[in-house]
Amino acid sequence: MTNAIPTDITVLKQLIALRLDVNIWSARKKLTPADFGTLDLPPEKLASLGSKKVCNPEDLRVFTTLKARAISLLDRHGVRFLGGWALPENAVKPVSEGLKAIATDFAAAKESFLARYDQAIQEWVSTNPGWESLIARSLVGIDTVRARLGFAWLMFKVVPPKGQAGQSLTEAVNALGGSLFGEAAKAADEAWHKSFAGKTEITTKALSPIKSLRHKLTGLSFVEPRVTPLVDLIDVTLAAVPDKGPITGTALVGLQGLVCLLRDPAAMIEHGQRIIEGQNPNDALLGLPVHPAAGHAPVIDADNFPDFNDDDLPPDLPMEPTSTLDSLGLW
Repeated sequence: MTNAIPTDITVLKQLIALRLDVNIWSARKKLTPADFGTLDLPPEKLASLGSKKVCNPEDLRVFTTLKARAISLLDRHGVRFLGGWALPENAVKPVSEGLKAIATDFAAAKESFLARYDQAIQEWVSTNPGWESLIARSLVGIDTVRARLGFAWLMFKVVPPKGQAGQSLTEAVNALGGSLFGEAAKAADEAWHKSFAGKTEITTKALSPIKSLRHKLTGLSFVEPRVTPLVDLIDVTLAAVPDKGPITGTALVGLQGLVCLLRDPAAMIEHGQRIIEGQNPNDALLGLPVHPAAGHAPVIDADNFPDFNDDDLPPDLPMEPTSTLDSLGLW
């Protein structure tokens, strides 16, 4: 393992930049004083008018759903960069195939909507009686709608300019590591609240976001060398999980500890740095502080916790609270 931080040139040689361009017709038009006839309205310096919907937003929801699918795909494989995403070269094929499939669905949804555009407008008018003229004044032709619905993307290599002109690009590249840790923490936090918080038993389905995060970190490990120890930790933790059946006990505690670590960018960086500097992985983990208030410890469901008193405890059980996270032999 190397301690060297990759230079911006080295990193850029291994990255493919991607820009996603999705256009969705808003089906909205700005309200004007004429829409209210003789009604006395306040001056613009006091209040501004909003917008009116000329079509049912539900008819356009499919396009926002498909855009969200594309963003989710890119977030799983890449890291945000220059208004788009930076992808490792080995992610180009799966991302391209995924975007092509979404583009096909987008094109089919577009043609389906355009085929019933007039009907959709009439249905919207009929569900808003008394406002027919308000809607009619803002209608646009079907060719305009067609031009405002589109799904495209562009992949390209980034080549830094010489001299001071490349300073802003260097800064953007240097920020990739922080962005990667931040995005990983966000994904882990979502997984924690959805699948791990307060659980005493989970299924293998809960492992999906961890495996997805591992895939992303592995592909982009060249961006930030402190990522590799995290991948190793994920592998060790997953190896202790049974292949099938419910996940409970020490295997679940290990997963909860892992996810808690991944929720904290600073803790991830600290762990990775310690391993790079030669510290034993087990010792590095034992040195991590536990902060229950911040979610760094499993949440116990009090309603399902058995009642007991001091007489139930073994006589030699230490009663002082611990300040570190014990590995329980899993790491």
